[in-house]
Amino acid sequence: QVHLVESGGGLVQPGGSLRLSCAASGSISSLYTMAWYRQVSGKQRDLVAGITSGGSTNYADSVKGRFTISRDNAKNTVYLQMNSLKLEDTAVYYCNGRYYTGTYYSPWGQGTQVTVSS
Repeated sequence: QVHLVESGGGLVQPGGSLRLSCAASGSISSLYTMAWYRQVSGKQRDLVAGITSGGSTNYADSVKGRFTISRDNAKNTVYLQMNSLKLEDTAVYYCNGRYYTGTYYSPWGQGTQVTVSS
């Protein structure tokens, strides 16, 4: 099946920055929305940020003003710029998308680990 590969995570100090990338194996131009999610071990996967085909964005209150989601349709890639990172941002980050019909673009992958620690 089509798949997404997340990358760019790592260990960073509080207040630092990371840029996550989500590379798709196929075109994302026809998707209604692409989004980033995060999951702490043993907890539910939660929405972090989303972007529609028209460019509208939405963010979880906890990251608003610090994170920015963007996309490059020519490269079939979605990004998450993460600034002013906090300890509570530590999680595994995943991306996925949905078509206008509601079908998911890809099964969930392995994600990329973000650890914020001093």
